[in-house]
Formats: sequence, C-alpha cells, structure tokens
Amino acid sequence: MVVTERVIVVTGAGSGIGRSMATGLLDAGHHVVLSGRAQDKLDESADGHEHALVVPADVSSPQSVHSLFAVVAERFGRVDVLVNNAGTFGPSGAVDEIDPEDWDRTVATNLTGVFFCSREAVRMMKTQTPRGGRIINNGSLSAHTPRPASVAYTATKHGVSGLTKSIALDGRDHGICCTQIDIGNAATAMTAGIGQSARQPDGSMRAEPTFDPRYVAEAVTRLVELPLDVTVPTLTIMAAGMPYIGRG
Repeated sequence: MVVTERVIVVTGAGSGIGRSMATGLLDAGHHVVLSGRAQDKLDESADGHEHALVVPADVSSPQSVHSLFAVVAERFGRVDVLVNNAGTFGPSGAVDEIDPEDWDRTVATNLTGVFFCSREAVRMMKTQTPRGGRIINNGSLSAHTPRPASVAYTATKHGVSGLTKSIALDGRDHGICCTQIDIGNAATAMTAGIGQSARQPDGSMRAEPTFDPRYVAEAVTRLVELPLDVTVPTLTIMAAGMPYIGRG
C-alpha cells in the first residue's frame, strides 16, 4: 500500500512556525493532528479545515502525550509523521544566572517533550501496517552555535541533536527515519525582536534579517512526502545574511 495522504502530528501548532507547518501540510492534502496547550490557538490554526484534528496536549507530561497518541490511534489507526515543534526560548542568562526551576521547565518542553512524543510515535510506527514513519525534530541554529545568554535553550537544542541521531539509528530496522531541521530567524511573534535588535557576541545590538516561515512549511512538506527509503538527517534553513556562517 502506498500512503499518499499522511497522518501527521504537529506539536506546538497553535502559533508561529508550528502553525505555518500545520497549515502548509493541510493545504498539501494531509491529515494533520494539531497539538499544543491552548485550544483556542489550535482552533485558529485549524481554521475549520476538514482534515484538521485539534487535540490539546502538554508535551512535558507523559500522560498527556500518551492520551494524544491514543486519540490518533483511535481516529486513524496509524501515524506517518511526527513533527516535534513545541518549544520555548526559556530564561535569558549565563549558566550562573539561571534559576533551576526555569532550567527544568525549558528542558521539560524542549528536550523531554521530544522524547515523550517520539516514544509514543515510534511504538505506533513499529507495529502499524505498512510499518515505519518519519520523525522531524525542530532543532535550531543554537544546536550548533549559541546566542549570548541562552544557555538553557542552547543545551536543550544540543540534546535534540543527540536524540535525533539515536532515533535515526535505532529506527533504521523498523522503517523509521528521523530528521533535524535547524531554523534561523523565521519571522514569527516569538522572534519579532530579532528583526529590530539582537544582542551579538561582542556586546553590540544589531538588527538581523528574517524570512517568511512559509518556506519552512514548504521544506517540511517536501520531507513528509519523501518515500521511507530516502532520509534527510539534517536540514538547515535560515535568513540569508544573518550572522551565523563564519564570523558574521
């Protein structure tokens, strides 16, 4: 059986890049389960689309994530793609300035949440017919190079890189592919300040270029539609001219 209309779970689908990815995948004809904490924002993203299913969930809670995938299993009987997008910038500060509770909350959402969701998705992908699937983890350029005063966020995104590689390795024999997409300066509410003024490593403040998140959605849609004998371990998409390549 060739699957053309995928069943896709997108976390953090209520706003920003998650909303762009979810709506792009819906426009491409896929069944999209939109998940996040806020029902009203998820409903706005779904916008009444016939292939959209809104299921609020907290990725930092194993019980909530289990319930999310139980709904997916009951409704569709399978999951073809998981997009682990939910995340937070967390606290701003150097390692000696971060409150342990703020650290824990950032890790719970950005890293442990990816683990919880991937755990449930892999269990389904291993046993469904046809078996296998694709997991796409939203990393960040911070998975490679940090911004100043972003130790909690940066550490979690480095953790996502290790989790992505482990899922890809362990999933090979089960037809499961895993990709990390690293996004730099997509223009969303979460990154609005960067386009006006962003702190640089030398202490200066500088406006940085941004780009339309619909291009992230287009890239993710292309990944989703690849056959499972093709994998893309990593993908970087960023605003041209941002201070990342080389020394700026």
